[in-house]
Order: sequence, then structure tokens, then C-alpha cells
Amino acid sequence: MSGGAIPVEISDPSSDPSAESALPERRRDKPRGIGHWLDRFVPLVGLGGLLALWFAAGFVLESIPAYAAFAGFAPGPALTSFADLLGTGEAWRAAAPSLARIFQGLGLAFLLGAPIGLLMGSSVQLERILQPPFQLLRMISPLAWMPVAILVFPSWDAAIVFLISAAAIWPILFSTAAGVKRVDPVWLTLARNLGAGRLATLRTIVVPAVTQDILTGLRLALGVAWIVLVPAEYLGVTSGLGYAINDARDTLSYDRLAALVLLIGLIGYALDSGLGRLAARARWIPAT
Repeated sequence: MSGGAIPVEISDPSSDPSAESALPERRRDKPRGIGHWLDRFVPLVGLGGLLALWFAAGFVLESIPAYAAFAGFAPGPALTSFADLLGTGEAWRAAAPSLARIFQGLGLAFLLGAPIGLLMGSSVQLERILQPPFQLLRMISPLAWMPVAILVFPSWDAAIVFLISAAAIWPILFSTAAGVKRVDPVWLTLARNLGAGRLATLRTIVVPAVTQDILTGLRLALGVAWIVLVPAEYLGVTSGLGYAINDARDTLSYDRLAALVLLIGLIGYALDSGLGRLAARARWIPAT
């Protein structure tokens, strides 16, 4: 080697794993195949099967004379009535009072259930005291409280909100308590060693750690409350989805009844999906 030159090995970037990671993202992306897109549409298979069953049931109703009076449940009349509900604004007029009652009931259940769940999860003795009566109350159907609600509350709306809260409080409470018990004790000890008080520990460690559990409980509570809503609105109110269902049944408007059932399912599905996305994103990772 003349002139003291130092040989330099020129490596092929394609053979160096670190060089591959340094390539621009657009160069390392592989083209998405048909399998990727099929995977994205897999959830639609179940909905397609449900729609096919609906069409089959509608065909049976239309073809058998004994069931001809219920032909309005078939997809054709039901979807036509559903379009009318949307076009005339009747869908919103029916759904708005129900949504207001649901949000009030869930809000009240959250304000009561989440704090009690935090206390139960953080105290073994308190959990042993409260677990039996709460489990007993949880097993009572919320609709069984209907006569009591009518006697106690001055308005039908307040009675319905109470029934929704009675149904929704338990998933929130028990999910929150279970989340508190899963908090890593190391973080609680670290907070105490750093001089954090109970409120500071609750605010900075416990609540962020159980947020996903609270949202999961709220999602379960929504499902129970949404089921209780319709029969609860059979009470003396003159608005809401339950009232509209009852009115369509009394007038034998089966196409409108089927359209309202579809509306209830779509709204409930949208609310559940929204809470599910929030719960999936609420993952707490402690700062290091």
C-alpha cells in the first residue's frame, strides 16, 4: 500500500440491516396485496349474513298468507319507511329525547359508580363490606324498579333516567374496582416515597391507569342501558324511540316499526363503536 492509504471497504447497503432501516419509508413499504383488503372487509361478512337472513325472513312473511299482515317487516317496506324517517326528520325527533335520557342516565351512573369503584378497588375491607349488597342489587332487573321509580320521582323523564342509571352503574363500578386492583404496586410505592399524598397519587397514578377500565365499563353500561331504554319509554312519556315503537305497534305500522328497530340498532352500534375506540386508545404508559 503506497502513500499510507488505508483501504476502505465499500459494503452493499442491501446487505446491511442497519442500512435497510435507514432507507426511506416509501422504499421499504411493500405493496398491499388483495389479502390485506379482504381482511379489512371481513367484518362486513357478518353484516351481509344478517341482511341475507332478513331478506329470507321477509320472503317467508310475504309468501305465507297467514303472515301477510306482517309483511311490513320485510326489507323492502322497512327500508322505504326508514328512508322516510330520515327524510322527514322523524328519526331525529324520536332519537333526540332518547339520547338525552341515555346520556343523563350514563352520566349519573358514572358520577356514582366510578368514585365508589375507586374506593372499593383501593380498600380490601371496604370491598368485603360492599361486595355482597352490590352483587345482590346488581342481580335485580332494572325494570323491576319501575313501580318504585313512578312513585318516587315527580316526572316520567326522571323515572326513566333513574332506571337507566340503575342498569348502568354496575358495569362502571365493578370495572373501575377491577382496574384499581391491577395497578402496579411499585408505582404506588414510588409515589409515596416521592412524597405524593393520597389525592396526588389518585390524580397522577390511579386515575390514568384505570381510564381504559372505566371506559370499558362505560361501554358495557351503554349496552345494558340501551336495552333498558325502549321498555322504560313505554311509561307515560310521549317522545323517544320506545314511545315511537309502541305507537307503531298500536297502529299496526309494521314497516315503520321495523324501520325504528333498524334505527335503534344503528344508533346503538355507532355509540358502542365510539366508546370502543376511546377505550382502545386510552392506554396508560407511565413516564420513565
